Formats: sequence, structure tokens, C-alpha cells
Amino acid sequence: MTCAYAIALVAAAYMTRATSRRVVGAVAGGAVAGWLMLGAITLGMALGWWRVSLSSTPGFLALFYAGAAISWSPAYLVTWRVARRFGGRGLAACLLVAGVIGPPRDYLFAAKYPRWMVFAPGAGPVLAVAATYAGILAVGHGVMRLVAGPAREDPLARRNA
Repeated sequence: MTCAYAIALVAAAYMTRATSRRVVGAVAGGAVAGWLMLGAITLGMALGWWRVSLSSTPGFLALFYAGAAISWSPAYLVTWRVARRFGGRGLAACLLVAGVIGPPRDYLFAAKYPRWMVFAPGAGPVLAVAATYAGILAVGHGVMRLVAGPAREDPLARRNA
């Protein structure tokens, strides 16, 4: 899956016409997202919201981190384009969409692979997953912006006449 997400990153960079600086920013955002994913999984397990079968071996954790980092990176190129075109409202819509799509995605995954992931009953885990997706998208986008600058300053950004 990590290789498939790496191909998705290359495709997103091509389709969004991202500069190398923007791609580096997206990967930096993905690097932060990988740590946030590990932290969110650990926190959710500690609070009893979910149980995830993660091996604690350094090799597995490194592979999981790399997969999470690479899988989030293309999303930041998309949010960059949305922010460049629609500004803060477009970015807010992306965060809302991530929060809405995240829980069903994870719950479907858990239903298909119950030995890997199980959610506790109730609304708490659903809201926690939604907040996790929206929060990781927001933080990673912010890291990309710190590295590569605001979307409105890109050469392809629309200028007010």
C-alpha cells in the first residue's frame, strides 16, 4: 500500500502542477501526519475508543509511520490547490469532508478486518475519528504552508485585477 500511495503522490504532484518546493512541503506535512496518526491510535487505545493490533517492533512501527506519512502527502497537494482557488472557505470544506468521510472509512475497514481494528460502541469513537481526520489534515496543511508558503503566493494563483 505504501508503494501505491507513493504513486498517488507522484500523480497528485503532476496533476496539481506542484513545484518541487510544494511537494517537499506536502511530504513534510505527511511526516508530521505520520506521527499524529501514531499518537491518535495510541490515545484512542488508552481511552478505550478503539483497539488496533499494532506490533511494537521498531521495524513495523517504522513501516507504519512511512505508510501513514506517504498516504497523507497527496491530500496536502489537493488542499493546497483548493486553498489557492477558494481560500479559507475551500480549506474549511476540505476539513469538513475529511471529518465526514473518515469514520465510515475506518468503520468499514474494521468490519472487513476485525482482528486488526475494533471500535467501542457509542458516538465517542465516531467523533474521535472525525476529529482525528480533520485535525491531521489541518495540521499537515499548516506544515506544508510553513515549508512552501501560502497558496495565494504561488505563480499559478489567480490575481485580483
